[in-house]
Amino acid sequence: MTINNKNIDNVFYIFVTAHLIFWTLIPSFTNHNLPLDTIEALAWGSNLDWGFNKHPPMSAFFPEIFFQIFGPQDWVYYLLSQIFVIISFYYVYKFSNEIFNNKLLGLISVLLIEAIYFYNFTTPEFNVNVCQLPFWSLTVYYSWKIYSGKEIKFLDCFLVGLFAAFGFLSKYLFIYLLVSIDLLFIYLIFFKKERKFDFKYLITLEVFLVVLVPHLIWLNNNEYVTITYGLARTGIEQSSFIDNIKFPLIFLFKQVGIIIPFFILIWLLVKKIKFNLNLKDKKLLFLLAINILPIFLMFLTSLITGSKIRTMWMTPFYLFFGTLFVYSLQAQVNLKKLKPFMIGLIFFFFLSPTLYAYVSISKNDKRTDYPGKEIAIKTQYAWDQQFNSKINVVLGDEWNAGNLSYHLKSRPAWEGFVERKKLDQLKDYMCLDSICVGSR
Repeated sequence: MTINNKNIDNVFYIFVTAHLIFWTLIPSFTNHNLPLDTIEALAWGSNLDWGFNKHPPMSAFFPEIFFQIFGPQDWVYYLLSQIFVIISFYYVYKFSNEIFNNKLLGLISVLLIEAIYFYNFTTPEFNVNVCQLPFWSLTVYYSWKIYSGKEIKFLDCFLVGLFAAFGFLSKYLFIYLLVSIDLLFIYLIFFKKERKFDFKYLITLEVFLVVLVPHLIWLNNNEYVTITYGLARTGIEQSSFIDNIKFPLIFLFKQVGIIIPFFILIWLLVKKIKFNLNLKDKKLLFLLAINILPIFLMFLTSLITGSKIRTMWMTPFYLFFGTLFVYSLQAQVNLKKLKPFMIGLIFFFFLSPTLYAYVSISKNDKRTDYPGKEIAIKTQYAWDQQFNSKINVVLGDEWNAGNLSYHLKSRPAWEGFVERKKLDQLKDYMCLDSICVGSR
């Protein structure tokens, strides 16, 4: 298809539809079981609360909605993940169009990030990282509306607060984006004095805090377990001085490695790589604030604390990288090279799902090869031999017990790990290794 100014929107919709179809169907056909994080989210969703032992509640909320509608059909949760991805793509496209006033450059900005690992190979697994994506893009988009508008609108401030809260309730690392945007506004208002402080800004904070109140109460009542878990994952408690050097360097090398395909597409598109960085340019300043500053703050965290930054934590951080690079290099963009760019894009577009399918089919020791459905059938049979009641409780770790919660027809609620006091509260129960099922 030839891209021209009249059909750019159509090309975008064809692209996101193709992405959705490919990344829904391929894992549906090649995986035997849902991935770990998706099962974990479904386990939490079976017994919804304002938080869980590892994460805040949002990543459990959406799978549970889909479960109530569709039940235990694996393809549905791959579809859910892709819906989150393409919503984020849509707002990247919408934002980019406003930055450039040029739909072709806006489209290129989205097509570029399709080559980034986080937006293809890892997307079938719905988890806290994928859950952040639409809220990250929505928060950026409505922050841009406030930043670029001639007047501050109540609705824009309200939506920034709302989507920022949803993002934070997906994963606490969302705070890196919020801090970056806040630092930009603080710089412009109090240091550059290019903007006047408007009390409407406080609407954003008020909405953000009001939405968080139930989770903050839950946190206090549960000894801040999610924060403790997050800190433990960084290895900060065991860190030594050498970690303050080693982990930041590892972090940087991994980030470069992840975006190599992205840079290949950039190279196919431009005459030469020559950045135009004018820090007085307000658009560029905003793009740097939402792209570079969050990554720099993450690097700084590792440098100061010696904490290990896990690669997947960076999933939403690159959503607007295409916009930043196209804006910085737009004088070098050579539309005559659009054909080799599209060939490169198509190559990466098909390479990633092909590799995913190959790994999924060729290896048989992955989590997605777990015989969850078969184990649920055997468990139900063993239960029926002993009891006439219905299984409505499952105890154990999120993976093994979560699979039973998902696959058993009665959809038992996952109620945490096996404890004597919990078993004593059940009318009937049966234990298999480290998992127990029961009836109240």
